[in-house]
Amino acid sequence: MSLCALDFRYGRPEMKSIFDEEARISYMLKVEAALAQSQAKYGVIPEAAATDIEKAVSGAKVRKERVKEIEAEINHDVMSVVRALTEVAGRGAQYVHYGATSNDIIDTSTALQLKEGLVLIKSSVIDLESALAQRAISEKGTLMLGRTHGQAALPITFGMKLAVILSEVERQMERIEESEHRVLVGKMSGAVGTGASFGKYFFRIQKDVMERLGIDYEEASSQIVGRDRYAELVSILSNLVTTCEKIATEVRNLQRTEIGEVEEYFDSSKQVGSSTMAQKRNPVKAENICGLARIVRGFLSPVYENMVLWHERDLTNSSAERIIIPHVMVLADDIVSKTAELVRTLIVHRDRMMRNIENVNGTLMAERIMLKLAEKIGRQEAHELIREIAMASVDSGKSFREMLLESTIVTDNLGQKAVEKLLDPTSYIGHSEEITERVVGKIKSRRALHIPI
Repeated sequence: MSLCALDFRYGRPEMKSIFDEEARISYMLKVEAALAQSQAKYGVIPEAAATDIEKAVSGAKVRKERVKEIEAEINHDVMSVVRALTEVAGRGAQYVHYGATSNDIIDTSTALQLKEGLVLIKSSVIDLESALAQRAISEKGTLMLGRTHGQAALPITFGMKLAVILSEVERQMERIEESEHRVLVGKMSGAVGTGASFGKYFFRIQKDVMERLGIDYEEASSQIVGRDRYAELVSILSNLVTTCEKIATEVRNLQRTEIGEVEEYFDSSKQVGSSTMAQKRNPVKAENICGLARIVRGFLSPVYENMVLWHERDLTNSSAERIIIPHVMVLADDIVSKTAELVRTLIVHRDRMMRNIENVNGTLMAERIMLKLAEKIGRQEAHELIREIAMASVDSGKSFREMLLESTIVTDNLGQKAVEKLLDPTSYIGHSEEITERVVGKIKSRRALHIPI
């Protein structure tokens, strides 16, 4: 029976395969094998025992079905894995899980899952960066309305709009990379973190186990790895998916019928937009991204609450984390992947962008006229005069150009030809193209993206 939408609707198979039940058991077994090998290295258990444990793990002798049978009987997931491994470990049977506590295995295997999962997420982020960078360069000169408060403000280029969001995506990538040494951490320190059960070689064993597994270790732990680490990861991924939601929301707004400047790809030969309104071409991918981002952020509250446990540990975090961690990782990857596809296939209506500029009757250039006039009559007087003219233009419906040319102060100080020239929005995009090229160039070199500038 499939109950959760992740089972059948959301998430990429490669990420879900890292967090499914069979993979979870496999990671736990990998940790048990690494522990045995380290203990054999320091003479804590016989070499032959470690060899047989490793063979049982690498040879996939432990079956998920057997683990579930044992768990149904004893009601303990880690001990079920231990017993199933013990049954097939030969000479290593009596040394399986030697000195370890459950969360030595759970937290360390979780770190391994997160490590693999973050590889996929980072790959998706780079894919998104590549899509944004390519579109930014191709649209670096595409003129459009810049909007503040939902109203026409000044001309910008669509390429620069994409460059701004590309910079934000790169910051999200930096946050992930910078946090990995704190997040990808395991432990092998026993029931309350003292390492007593591992004897005199505790420090060496813990370090060696984590080196074998390719992760860091918790220098001082209770029974568990500090949950501030998971809280940081979920916070960073929430930040990341919110950036994706920001992109998707911009697409949705620009696709509104009355704006119509961009459009999510829609296969009009067969795709259905509505079960009753046959004309609909809805931005469903963008809306999907926005909805799923809300779910990821929803896990922020419980992941922070999981930091507060009684004494050296209680179990209140466990059930929550079984839901939080897989869902956040699967959904974050899904969201970023979908956002990359949204950007890559986005349809840009340049003619509509120009039409929307024309529809504001020239008021888009009020700042430029004001600044030029300020050179003659002072900034404050120029601002008030242009404000009055712009308001009159909007209220009357007359063009801003026409209203400007009716003002003797404007024409006496600037002249008609200068006013006409200053009203050209194509020559008032500032350094938009250079900004776009700089952003793309920086990320191109950092991420080795193949993008012509």
